[in-house]
Amino acid sequence: MKTINRLFSTLAVMLLLFNYSIISGQEEAPKMPEYIAVTTMHWNMDKEDFKMDEWKAVEKEYLDKVTKKNEYILGTSTYLHEFTPDNTELIYVQTFASWEDMGKFADRNFELAKEAWPDKEARQAFFDNRFSYYANEHSDEIYAPLKGAKLMAEAPTKDLLCYVRKSHFAFPEDGTQEEFNEMRMEFIEKVTNKNEYVKAYYPHVHAWGSDRTEYLEAFFIESWADLDKMYDRNQELIKEAWPDEEARKEGYKAWSKYFTGVHQDYMYKWIHGLSK
Repeated sequence: MKTINRLFSTLAVMLLLFNYSIISGQEEAPKMPEYIAVTTMHWNMDKEDFKMDEWKAVEKEYLDKVTKKNEYILGTSTYLHEFTPDNTELIYVQTFASWEDMGKFADRNFELAKEAWPDKEARQAFFDNRFSYYANEHSDEIYAPLKGAKLMAEAPTKDLLCYVRKSHFAFPEDGTQEEFNEMRMEFIEKVTNKNEYVKAYYPHVHAWGSDRTEYLEAFFIESWADLDKMYDRNQELIKEAWPDEEARKEGYKAWSKYFTGVHQDYMYKWIHGLSK
């Protein structure tokens, strides 16, 4: 019998590759990514005279002169700690069309940096200043997007909140890829897509990193107040979609067997103006 392990062994077949960058659903569909690289960095807490506006200006300059010109990077976005276990963390997300492009983007970044700052001393000064904002340690994870994304109806004009829920697969013996996909897509269609407080939604699974059980869902909302409203609206939509209480219980039982029951919650701030 096919089990949930097939989610990983057949990822290339089942993925609907979409751009993780926040885009308007009305625009022409962009080239779809195959991998999402998530780098967790940390502020240099010893930096003196730190100013958020100056940091943003430095990152915006690098974005405009290097990242946006790098053809191997499909999209980037930057997130700051909002409500997580570590107030020093920053999350930097990059999307790629292929594994090969991930191997090429760093060299291309170096070429573009030399073009942007042809004077070696000026280039070194810029990067010394840029890196002074960050601590030395960082960690990397690579995820693969799943079918079922809810894209932005229109391009945002301000910072947004990004609520991330990290669940863990249980790999049940009586589970199948077909059943899991059907239940997941049915819930997205009947609940997530109809919830007006969810401005965008992106599901992912582990592709390369420390924990192959990870199932990540990112929900973009406008405010903390909308987080509570999102949950309340979900409950309303669930009852509308499955009005019979026993049917709801059976559906929840069938869905729950695919997960350990343990999950983590994180809230980040997506920074408007620092994305490709």
